[in-house]
Amino acid sequence: MPTATTAAVDLFTEKIGRGENIEPRDPMPEEYRRHLIRQISQHAHSEIIGMQPEGNWITRAPSLRAKMILLAKIQDEGGHGLYLYSAAETLGISRDEMIAQLQSGKARYSNIFNYPALTWADIGAIGWLVDGAAIVNQVMLQRTSYGPYARAMVRICKEESFHQRQGYEIMAKMAAGTPEQREMAQDALNRWWAPALMMFGPPDKDSLHTKQAFQWKIKRESNDALRQKFIDKTVQQAEVIGLKIPDPELRFNEETGHYETGPLNWEEFHRVINGDGPCNRQRLEHHIRVHEDGRWVREAAAAYNQKFN
Repeated sequence: MPTATTAAVDLFTEKIGRGENIEPRDPMPEEYRRHLIRQISQHAHSEIIGMQPEGNWITRAPSLRAKMILLAKIQDEGGHGLYLYSAAETLGISRDEMIAQLQSGKARYSNIFNYPALTWADIGAIGWLVDGAAIVNQVMLQRTSYGPYARAMVRICKEESFHQRQGYEIMAKMAAGTPEQREMAQDALNRWWAPALMMFGPPDKDSLHTKQAFQWKIKRESNDALRQKFIDKTVQQAEVIGLKIPDPELRFNEETGHYETGPLNWEEFHRVINGDGPCNRQRLEHHIRVHEDGRWVREAAAAYNQKFN
């Protein structure tokens, strides 16, 4: 990677100030590079680990149409991981190193994927809430300051919009179905609501990285602002299909024009992030096992590349 001298850092700062993208060959502060590697690799890991709870339902989808849509969605998520790992590699870190960090527990992924998908309604809740939260968070990343990351997000956001609609359709159909199906949909909403709100990260006052990310224009909106945007949109979507947001303190503030919610359990968030969630061990063990099972494919591809290129 280019070494950022004092003059180069000044040029970097000027470019950031003008709202221009930083490209891989541009000199950049080492702290900027490390921040991006942490954020982009975590994003990539989340896409790959996020395939697991949904992949578990492929053979149990209630119809051929549902199975085809779910397969397409999981394939998209694998592609998102590929785009993001590729973007991170332009910062001078290898794919193998990122995978090793994930499997050792050094690197993290989104807290949301450490919860189990117990019923088909959970697939709907994941699409509606988890991918819905991802869209709110990721739209701003299309304008992030690092060029490869911003460009990857354009396609990812388009595909996440499809995923959100797929999940909302599942929930709407179940909410309009039998009493048992409606109860299943409400139960899924009850379990996924709070973890989805935590996806945006800790409150701004407690966030370690937000201030610097704003200065470098990696982030364009704060955790709390993005969370509020998601709440305002999703509460209305729930009302349309007749489901109830599981928050007794939920109310609409006429003065601010926003919904207010009760406090989140941030102790649970940190516990799950640090490895003590319902499925942390299961998710990593599965990833390690499948990664090892595919070793022969990687070795064969490397051997072919060495021989013929």
